[in-house]
Parts: sequence; C-alpha cells; structure tokens
Amino acid sequence: MRSLLGLTALLASARAVLAGSLPSKIYGVNIGGWLVLEPWMLPAEWDSMGGSICDDCSTCIQSEWAYTKEYGQVKANQEFAQHWTTWFTQDDVNTLVADGINTARIPLGYWIVEPLVSRATEFYPEGGIVYLQKGVQMLADAGIQVILDHHALPGVQTPGQSFTGNCTDNVQFYTDYNYERALTWTAVMTSLVHLDPAFSSVFAIEAVNEPIMDADKTPNYGIFQKNFVDTVRAVELTLGIPVEGISLGAQVTTSNFTEALGQVANASTTLNAEVREALAAAAPILVDLAAQLAVPALLDTNLGGGVDKTSLITTFMDINWQYDSPPNPADAAIGPQGYDNHLYYSYGGVADANPTAYLESICNLQRVQVDAEVGNTPLWFGEWGLPTQFEATDEFLSMWADAQKLAYSQGQGWIFWNFKVEQSEVAGNLSRQWSYIEGVNLGYLTKNPADYHNASVCEQYVTSS
Repeated sequence: MRSLLGLTALLASARAVLAGSLPSKIYGVNIGGWLVLEPWMLPAEWDSMGGSICDDCSTCIQSEWAYTKEYGQVKANQEFAQHWTTWFTQDDVNTLVADGINTARIPLGYWIVEPLVSRATEFYPEGGIVYLQKGVQMLADAGIQVILDHHALPGVQTPGQSFTGNCTDNVQFYTDYNYERALTWTAVMTSLVHLDPAFSSVFAIEAVNEPIMDADKTPNYGIFQKNFVDTVRAVELTLGIPVEGISLGAQVTTSNFTEALGQVANASTTLNAEVREALAAAAPILVDLAAQLAVPALLDTNLGGGVDKTSLITTFMDINWQYDSPPNPADAAIGPQGYDNHLYYSYGGVADANPTAYLESICNLQRVQVDAEVGNTPLWFGEWGLPTQFEATDEFLSMWADAQKLAYSQGQGWIFWNFKVEQSEVAGNLSRQWSYIEGVNLGYLTKNPADYHNASVCEQYVTSS
C-alpha cells in the first residue's frame, strides 16, 4: 500500500508535543453543556432562549431536538450560535490552564456532522462544527489534550435523557441504520483529527456515551464496537498510518484523501460491508467540510508535510457499565484503546445517603482492579462530581473530593463533570458541587489537581476485605 502524504508542518510539530499517548495521569474536565446543551446546567440562559424545564423532559422544550422543532431552524441556529460563542471561551481555557487541567472531554452529538441528520424527521441546530474547530484549537494552543466523546448518538442511545439531544423513550440507536450513521460520524471525525491542524491535541475518540446498562436492550452492540474500531483504523491505514492487526485489503493510488476513501470502500477485501459503507459515506461529507473548515488536506494530502503516524486511542464505556452478559470492548481492540467509567453517588444506588457510607464506599472502590481482570485497562473515570444525596458541609466536600480523586487515580485518572455550570439566581447553589472551576475557587478541589488536602483521608475507612 502506498502511503499518502499530507498535513502541514504545523500539525506535525504540534502533534509531536501534544498527541498520541495518554497523559501519565489524566486530570480533566468535561466541556459539557456546550455542543450538547443540557438545560439543567444553565436554566436561566435556557429560559431566556425560550426553553423550559419540567419533571419529565419529554413533555416540554428541554432538549435541542424539542427546541429546534418548536422554533424552527433559523431561530435555533441563531440562538445556539450565541450559546456556543459564550458558554466556552478563551477565558475558560485560561482558567483551566491555571487550575492545572491537562485533559478535556468534549461531548458531541451526531448532528455536528450535519449531512447525517434527516431534516424532515430530526431537529437540531446547525453550525456547531465550526465552533468545535475553534474550541479544540484553543485547547491545543493551551497544551490541553482532548477526547472527542460521541455523547448523543443517532436514534438516541438511552431513554429519557436530555444529554442524548432528544429526550424520548423511543430508543432507536441499536439498529443497523443508526449504527451505520454512527460509523460514518466516526470516519469523519477521525479524518478531521488527522488532517485538520486545529484538532492536533485530540488523542482519543469515544464510541458511545452511557449506553443502556441492560445489555439485553442493546442488540448487536458488540458488533458495533468492532466496527467502530475497524472504521478508525481503516481511516488511519488509508492515511498511511501503520496499524498492527488490520489491513486495508486495497491499494491506494491517489493523494486525494476523499478519493482514497472511495478506493478502499470499493476495493477492500478485508473490511466488512458496514465499515466500507461508512468510508464511502464519509467521503462527500469531507469534501464539503474541506471548504467549510478551510482544511485543504481533506482533499489533497500532498498540500502539507508528512502524515502524523500516531494512532488515536479508541475508547468505550467499560464492560462493567452494563449487565446481562455485555460484550467486552477489549475484544474489539486493535491498536491503543482506553476505557471509561462514570460514577455519581447523588442519584442513589451506590451507598447510603450519609457521609460515612459515602467514604466507606469510595475508599474501598475496586473498579480499576475488576476491570483490569477482563482487559479493560487503562481505565479512567470520565464523569464524576461532588453532588450528594444529603446536605454536605464544606468540610465534607473537601474530604469527598480528596477521596474520589484517590480512588480514580488508581487508574489512568479522572475527568470532572463539569468544567462549569451557570451561576444565577435560577441556578441557585448548583455550581457549588457541579462546577470544577467553582470547586477550586471554594477550596474543595486543590489548585494543583495532583494534590490533596489530606492524602490520608481514606485510612480510617479502608476495610480488610
């Protein structure tokens, strides 16, 4: 196979510094509420936009889908452009740098790749990918590495959640049609990471945020996991990035990247039909993005320097996220792979609602060890926070922050939800336990994320078993 040339010298030099391998320890935040808007995090702004919040989010305007359907494409595009401009800014990036953050996980909806949306039946604002490009450039310039998280999947991956973009019980992600759209999204985003210098700090791409926990309700999810990895690796092989354990089964004879994807899609003897269809579908989308985002290398990789040889880290929620005999994502691994787990005590079902029970639980957490036994390593905790089911004192929140950081640092590290939440009269005290930036300001979280107020906080709670 002939290697394709490409990328600019800027991309090559930036990625040499920033990308490719995991930080030795992840100290991160989610950039949530931005490109997937969750109204509970910014209730005053959402109200000013014309949205609403109710007990059952499927019955009011409490998602991007509901908003766009109610107000139409023009108003939705205008209002969300304003939100994307103001919710995540250079000032926020500067604060994260000052607070020692080295990783950002960016939740994304499938609709950020706009041709994947069926506009007659699906309703989402347009234009977000331009803001994503600006955001990852700011993070790259600041030396913060990035995980692109497919947070809201086509067809909706879990019921009754505004974080899926459409709060509904009609879950349709686990179908051939929507699996295929998710693979096309994957091919597009992998291509951007490798060919757009703005994405130079992206080191991982996450397949599905929080699928349904009952594996009996996620048919063929294990097949999708393997196809997700194959799609990422097929794009990389098309770019001449070596990947052990998989081959294209096709000859690439052009430096035009989108044409090369077509060659592989049409001629590969090793990739299955689903992966080849995703590559073919991604090619015309990338032609349009080359103009929209001003990335000529998407069309001709000879326009820059050499293609970076660093494979992305494919990422999944760990096997223990699901029950009822789930597929093991480790079985899908080809090349570097990471695993994500989320842990919130505030929703119940983890520990009794009192400080002692919380600390006894977190100080004896064995998730890193249990996951390692089935090959799910490295593991990081991609979502956690300080919320509790009881009225927490300032003293307890400092202990709670320390204890969680100690537990999660047994693995590859942690990513707090969220970098910030709204501070307003309507939001009340929300930021006290949900905002990383405010947690640092209030002293619950240490200014240096590797530090602790009391590194011995767990000693009295650890049990011999």
